[in-house]
Amino acid sequence: MKANKRILITAIITILIAAFLGAYRLPFYIYKPGTADALDPIVEVVDGYKSEGDMHLVTVRGGQATPLQWVWAKLRPYHQVYSIDQIYPEGISEEEYHHAQLKMMESSQEAAKVVAYKAADRDITINYEGVYVMSVIEGMPAEGKLKSGDEITAVDGKEIQESKDLIDYVSDMGEGSKVTLTVNRDGKTLKKDIELAPFPDTPDKVGVGISLVTDRSIKVNPEVKVKSGEIGGPSAGLMFSLEIYDQLTEGDLTGGKLIAGTGEVNYDGDVGRIGGIDKKVVAAADKGIDIFFAPNEEGREDSNYQMAKETAEEIGTDMKIVPVDTFQEALEYLQK
Repeated sequence: MKANKRILITAIITILIAAFLGAYRLPFYIYKPGTADALDPIVEVVDGYKSEGDMHLVTVRGGQATPLQWVWAKLRPYHQVYSIDQIYPEGISEEEYHHAQLKMMESSQEAAKVVAYKAADRDITINYEGVYVMSVIEGMPAEGKLKSGDEITAVDGKEIQESKDLIDYVSDMGEGSKVTLTVNRDGKTLKKDIELAPFPDTPDKVGVGISLVTDRSIKVNPEVKVKSGEIGGPSAGLMFSLEIYDQLTEGDLTGGKLIAGTGEVNYDGDVGRIGGIDKKVVAAADKGIDIFFAPNEEGREDSNYQMAKETAEEIGTDMKIVPVDTFQEALEYLQK
């Protein structure tokens, strides 16, 4: 009887320990290589052209760590562990963060449509419907004055149609300069006087300390549908634009190869830096990708391209790493 009781107690303790190790959420977040997903089933241009090869978007997987996952991440290459407060800014919930990531994905898709349709010389109409504060950087002058969801309509009395208008306006100003922002919040119009200060990560640039998103409505002909599901963030912009262009135009950009890459693309077709590129190179190599585009950042020593190239060498892949600063450079590379 006593032996059975000991066995039962041991079994219960074992189950509790296993549940703790496998289910309890630690205050840490893990990023690791994700997947390389073909864009053909995700992007659909009406009556679009088909290609022999495939374009791919590449993802990074992330999630809050359990004790087992934390230990595994510490042992595995290209797995990174962060404190949870490094991922979710103070005052921002996981749901709000995820929503912001999805909004960035929407903006990325819009920019990709604009770039691709213009490059293909196809019909496109853009209507601007507001510039909104997505987040406020802690310790910057906007903290306590602006908040997520504020619509910025003017700077020093000059109308703002897109986020670039505000960025360009302050780009020639120096630290300590002041701007007056006109803001719509909860149906009220507010005036906010804010100084400019250097950004913590880029001290050579000044601003009020906010990230912005421009709300646009875009009409294109032929129509295009993008079904990205729960994938968030802006880093698939370059590959979306290449896939859309490939479907809009005759010929086969892929040349029968598997093409992947990463990089945020703006409405002018410039390709910007993204995070986690080493993990994306690993994911692309695992998929057997032939060509991988990486943001060159105009040749900076610590550019995404340099890290991608180093990672490719470390894992011994034959995948070709190609540096690009613009959509046009990636397009010309494939056309040649």
